[in-house]
Amino acid sequence: MNLRRIFVFYRLPIAIGLIILGFVIGFQVTWWIAWIPFLAAVLMITAYFLIGPMTLIQGYMESGDMEGAEKLIKMVKYPNLLYKPIRSSYYMLQANFSTMGEDLDMAEAQLRKGLEAGVPEKDYEGTAYLQLGAIAQKKGNTKEAYEHLRKAVKIGLADADNAATAYLQLSGICVQRRDFRNAKIYFNKAKSCKAKNEQVVEQIKEMAKYIARIPG
Repeated sequence: MNLRRIFVFYRLPIAIGLIILGFVIGFQVTWWIAWIPFLAAVLMITAYFLIGPMTLIQGYMESGDMEGAEKLIKMVKYPNLLYKPIRSSYYMLQANFSTMGEDLDMAEAQLRKGLEAGVPEKDYEGTAYLQLGAIAQKKGNTKEAYEHLRKAVKIGLADADNAATAYLQLSGICVQRRDFRNAKIYFNKAKSCKAKNEQVVEQIKEMAKYIARIPG
């Protein structure tokens, strides 16, 4: 892991060293061998711009080192040059950090950039729309929130907790609109997800008390 970190963090200096080595071999030994360090240098430079430090971030996230992950994200100087699926992941992670910092406008912009780059897996695309829906709701734009949340459940979500959250939010919006029929439908869908997250389970219990008082 330490060796991998060195290769990721110091790709450009290593590439420069390899280029120098290539010239040394070329002038002092033979150009037939010099192409090897030149090729390695090209691969290093390509990885620096197309991949960046993104291959290390999962390890930080899994260990709960959010500060370390955020530092890695900030190392990316040219996000538009990242390979598309990696660029999408980059913006999605940026959006998560912006949301944690309550910078909703920035989080929304980053989520949209991530979607524009093309999300490789449908589950993650659905999660992005779930986040956009939550942001729109916090901003008081219930119409936009409703559209994003419906899109999220249509595309599909990564797990039962996210699906239940989306359906609960849709149910809540329908209650605000006094669309009690759809409020009940979405609430029943939220229950059928069988969420395991304690917070989501508690929200379902609270919502059940309100739904029970709705006539019809």
